[in-house]
Amino acid sequence: METILATDRLVLRPLTPADAPQVQRLVAAREVAGATADIPFPFEAGMAAAWIGSIDPSHQRVFAITSGGTLVGSIGLHRDEANAQAELGYWLGLQHWGKGYATEAGRAVIRRGFLDLGLRRIWASHLGRNPASGHVLEKLGMRHEGTLRRHVLRFGVPEDLVHWGLLREEWRP
Repeated sequence: METILATDRLVLRPLTPADAPQVQRLVAAREVAGATADIPFPFEAGMAAAWIGSIDPSHQRVFAITSGGTLVGSIGLHRDEANAQAELGYWLGLQHWGKGYATEAGRAVIRRGFLDLGLRRIWASHLGRNPASGHVLEKLGMRHEGTLRRHVLRFGVPEDLVHWGLLREEWRP
């Protein structure tokens, strides 16, 4: 059983197949998919269940972010065990943006990554036109590592991908 992480306002728990309808509803908003480099849009029926079913706990630690028992988003680490590092990824339902949930959940997941999983580095990226995500990563203590210009296509438009990283020795719990 995956660890449950608790913060002041949130409980981070493993995603389950029962979460699929709520994930489907939250991620179906164009704004949510459009703020990420990899969530498809339209996010069609069955995609949430397929995604949850595809999570491989041997390489991924993916949590449902819940507030007051309500699923508000997801956050996780995709591990590269050979290099003792992981990519941090997250999304929140549109109505939950701007409440500090991503930062609060990110702190808990980074702590788990460094202390429990023995990672030496955690990194993340965001679309250049999504500076709010960059602010979250900065608040998590990450350092800007560079920008890949026009690296991904989102809705047919080339987008910059901004990279951030945090080394274990730089991390301040």
